[in-house]
Amino acid sequence: MLSFNNTKISFSGKTNKDLNRSYWLFKMVSNSWFVNIGKSLTNFAIKTHLPIKGLIKATIFKQFCGGENIEECDKTIKELSTFHIGTILDYSVEGKETEKAFDACATETTDTIDKAKTDKHIPFCVFKTTGLGSMAILEKVSSKKELTVEEEKEFERVSNRVNLICKAAHDAGIPIFIDAEHSWIQNAIDDLANRMMELYNKEKPIVYNTYQLYRNDRLAYLKHSFELAVKGNYFLGAKLVRGAYMEKERARALQMNYPSPIHNTKEETDKDYDAALLFCADNINRIAICAGTHNESSSMLLAELMTKKNISSSNQHIFFSQLLGMSDHISYNLADAGYNVAKYVPYGPVSEVLPYLIRRAQENTSVKGQTGRELSLIMKEKERRTSSK
Repeated sequence: MLSFNNTKISFSGKTNKDLNRSYWLFKMVSNSWFVNIGKSLTNFAIKTHLPIKGLIKATIFKQFCGGENIEECDKTIKELSTFHIGTILDYSVEGKETEKAFDACATETTDTIDKAKTDKHIPFCVFKTTGLGSMAILEKVSSKKELTVEEEKEFERVSNRVNLICKAAHDAGIPIFIDAEHSWIQNAIDDLANRMMELYNKEKPIVYNTYQLYRNDRLAYLKHSFELAVKGNYFLGAKLVRGAYMEKERARALQMNYPSPIHNTKEETDKDYDAALLFCADNINRIAICAGTHNESSSMLLAELMTKKNISSSNQHIFFSQLLGMSDHISYNLADAGYNVAKYVPYGPVSEVLPYLIRRAQENTSVKGQTGRELSLIMKEKERRTSSK
């Protein structure tokens, strides 16, 4: 019987030292005041070149990141593979908006594809479209506004970078995720993703679009995407997540006086997410999914759907995924039971990944029950190890 309560399996990859570090980290991020103060102090320290990189790298960076570059991630890749868990290398440098930076990000992403070709423990690669082009151009394209000649050239460069990556993934046979982003730039990303799937998903699922089910229109859009795939005779690649920009989405909708695209309640989001899992399971011959979720109920539901529909736990059209350093009780117990599991492993220079790390700490603080759950499981395992001595 699959269970997420077995802490011996959940933390089999952690030493006592690792467990203690995780305990104190989650203890700290459970305090929103501490997280906000820590954000300001850390940004100040980085800008004034205070020597805190070593401290960050040994604590929060070690918990949530694989390394500063692809090579440094080798240890994490190997450790996860010991427990039959794959790695998704996620270049998590954010906020750079120059053509040089966009080209560098495209090159870095194709480097992860090259790495995946030589390592069977990397089942997917991933990129954010905002790493390849500006928010401004994606927003203008999404809103269907007429572009200037220069803007048309700029968006053509974005499209070419996306195509370069997806073609490299296709040629290497490595599936690639296109991450979802803010709703006001998502239309452009969706159009690019559909175009790439039509090009490269003819033989098997290579390109995956990401569907944020906390949006009230995404379940319908997932079904529309499936119709496009059937009509175009290609596989639909779908990464299913709840979403990561709720506060920003609601604040912008309020400020600009339009209806919020986010569900009013968590229950509505959960309902749509689980309905998306059922829809995909019903059409698994044409759809390949990655259930990117830290929700035990949804993870258990998908496992039960697979049993009910006689879908093998090793079917390559279904993967489960969680972030490195979080929800190990889901990842490790699923992998131990024979399901396909891969951890998102962010990487990049410490100072440049800092925005990601701060956002991760803030999300842990704002998501009701997330940090408390992590802490209770860690404490349970610490007690188990003490009593078993």
